[in-house]
Amino acid sequence: MKTQVEERFSEFYEKWIYQLEEHAQQLIRVPKAKLGEPEDSELKALVSRVTSHYKEYYTVKWAGAHEDVLAFFCPVWLSPLESAYLWVTGWKPSMAFQVIDTLKKSVVPCASMVDMSETQVKKIEELRLKIRLEEEKVEREMERLQVAMADRKMVELARLASRVENGDVVGQVDGLVEVALKGLLGGLEKVMKAADCVRLKTLKGVLEVLRPLQCVDFLAAICMLQIRRRQWGKIRESQKWGKIRDSQKENTSAEIV
Repeated sequence: MKTQVEERFSEFYEKWIYQLEEHAQQLIRVPKAKLGEPEDSELKALVSRVTSHYKEYYTVKWAGAHEDVLAFFCPVWLSPLESAYLWVTGWKPSMAFQVIDTLKKSVVPCASMVDMSETQVKKIEELRLKIRLEEEKVEREMERLQVAMADRKMVELARLASRVENGDVVGQVDGLVEVALKGLLGGLEKVMKAADCVRLKTLKGVLEVLRPLQCVDFLAAICMLQIRRRQWGKIRESQKWGKIRDSQKENTSAEIV
């Protein structure tokens, strides 16, 4: 059974992904040839709409996490395939640079990322290093929180909770456990937001370096990766449940015989 936060965010996420698909199609349809190429102002407006869409996601996510942060560390609105690629509740920022590397090697005619200038390449490499350091900082904080689950205070509380029998004492221990868990959950919310900020900083940094048409190609690739992974995850889930249903039917038939 889903919590209220899970219900609300699941509904929001379905609508958000549907809108992301619409944005992705607009990005893909942008002409790549010089003849009839859109003005920079049109491209910038399109990029702005997509980035605003991503910002909306994080605004809603942070509001939900303030109520129930654990829902975002075990998201019921994602398939197992999508969850397998999560890094502190979302996509890993370093992935953005892998996307750029791939687009730079593209064999598609008029691919905008192929002709990145030396200055752009240098700035992207500087940003890559900076983001990697920030990723490591988030990972260290996440590790610290995980280790904190076994610190002296938590271990003593676990031992005490397993021994007490008196009702008043049980109530006191439960209160101490609640305070301890509240601190840990607060830490998880903080590290989640830190990870999200690195994600947003990565997008902002990359888009500031790229030219308008390159921004369009980059965002199109990022969006389609997320959309396709969701589609593949759903297909795999439906196949799994199909096999389970077939197995149940076979068992039922065998029992009848």
